Amino acid sequence: MSRTNFNELLEAGVHFGHLKRKWNPAMAPYIFMERNGIHIIDLQKTEVKLEEACNAIKQIAKSGRKILFVATKKQAKDIVSEKVAATNMPYVTERWPGGMLTNFPTIRRAVKKMSSIDKMATDGTFLNLAKREKLQVTRQRAKLEKMLGSIADMTRLPAAMFVIDVCKEHIAVREAKRLNIPLFAIVDTNSDPSPIDFPIPANDDASKSISLILDKITDAIKEGLEERKLEKDKEVPSKDKGKSDKSPRLDPRKTRARKAKSDEEETVASEVEEIEDEVSAETEVDEVEE
Repeated sequence: MSRTNFNELLEAGVHFGHLKRKWNPAMAPYIFMERNGIHIIDLQKTEVKLEEACNAIKQIAKSGRKILFVATKKQAKDIVSEKVAATNMPYVTERWPGGMLTNFPTIRRAVKKMSSIDKMATDGTFLNLAKREKLQVTRQRAKLEKMLGSIADMTRLPAAMFVIDVCKEHIAVREAKRLNIPLFAIVDTNSDPSPIDFPIPANDDASKSISLILDKITDAIKEGLEERKLEKDKEVPSKDKGKSDKSPRLDPRKTRARKAKSDEEETVASEVEEIEDEVSAETEVDEVEE
């Protein structure tokens, strides 16, 4: 069953592209017509591409991997932070820090630095600092928080990246391509869809359009996470059942050790008996001699 329908896309204004003079010829397959100097996106193709993207992103979420969302434009920031946060996926809504993917170890060091500042606040070290040092540490923490945002919990490179506005986020797109990270993106008529693995032709400027597409994408992620949870819940009882059905197997090494120990004990016992017999015989001889 399709996750979206034509009327939903139409009502959200997904079909409105950019002015004709701003178009990218690579978007020609996704343009339906031109009206009043503005390109109109073919919503039937949008529907198909959105469905493909949702199915692919669902499988990534189901595998337990992370999808990084990138949206630094004003009209997309709040929408992304609100909807993506509910899926526990990382996102960047402030300036993209250059080298965030290609120089990931440096970003991880910044995350560790932020964690150490947080630790100072909890263990009481922060209270022992001078007033000026406290101010410097607080400012540094705020700067790191703004730069890193929700990626502080991202311990490894993402399995995929979802971009809103390919033109604006061209640095992020370039880094992802260099590392062969699959790309999902909302692609408007002024953008180049060729670097994108799963392009979704749509209006990337209108809040309603962005919100609708993100609703469908985040719903797909939630479905994938839910299926993953159900599969894990099924695995646990089956493992327990398997353990209960299996009869305890003896370790051959332990069996050999026990046998050797038993033989040794028998040998010792027989030696003890011999010694006792000898002692008893000697005692009898002594008694006779007396």
